[in-house]
Amino acid sequence: MRLAGKVAIVTGAASGFGKGIAERFAEEGARVVLADISDAAGERVADSIRSAGCEAIYVHADVARADSVQSLVDHTTEHFGDLDIVVNNAGITHRNGPMLGVDEATFDRIYAVNVKSLYHMAQAAVPLFRSRGGGCFVNVASTAGVRPRPGLTWYNGSKGATIITGKSMAVELAPDHIRVNTINPVMGETGLIEDFLGDNTREKIISGIPMGRLSQPLDIANAALFLASDEADFITGACLEVDGGRCV
Repeated sequence: MRLAGKVAIVTGAASGFGKGIAERFAEEGARVVLADISDAAGERVADSIRSAGCEAIYVHADVARADSVQSLVDHTTEHFGDLDIVVNNAGITHRNGPMLGVDEATFDRIYAVNVKSLYHMAQAAVPLFRSRGGGCFVNVASTAGVRPRPGLTWYNGSKGATIITGKSMAVELAPDHIRVNTINPVMGETGLIEDFLGDNTREKIISGIPMGRLSQPLDIANAALFLASDEADFITGACLEVDGGRCV
């Protein structure tokens, strides 16, 4: 049990990568708080984890709102008594297409969910981590922040911001024994895939991935598990591409 006794928040945990991470963490002994805005789906995932004999609760949380994130952290400590790990996974995109075709409201929401959420979570969790002598953030960015795809300009920019923010957080928080690492998945089989694809086909995208397939939630979950575990105790500021070789 690589996360035995640890308490973890996973945002965007009702589906996709977040669901895979929450399930994998629970299998490895973590007590997991699933955060999302999709209540019915989030409750189903939490029920499924509990049915497997693991500990999990669902909490409605909008990561773009400071009050909602603070409430999430408070609810976690009230229920489980501690917080060891935060996985900032929640994210959204715009449909693949011309950059000038994205309206301002969509742009603002992308940056609020993908970038400003890191600020809100840091404000809520860092003081707690400092008080307990350490903690761990795992941020889910994207290969889009390293090798941008045409048609996803504003999403690409938000993930580039996630990557550099994680590195800066890692340097500043290292003296407090707070680790911050980032995962960069290649396009995956999640609920956002149709927006990512736009007019492209799966075959076209896969042709640019040397290992010949899209990512799966378990791929990302296993990477997150390692970075959140004590095995990665001396790793901070890292960006781990889980991409089948796309960024080589």
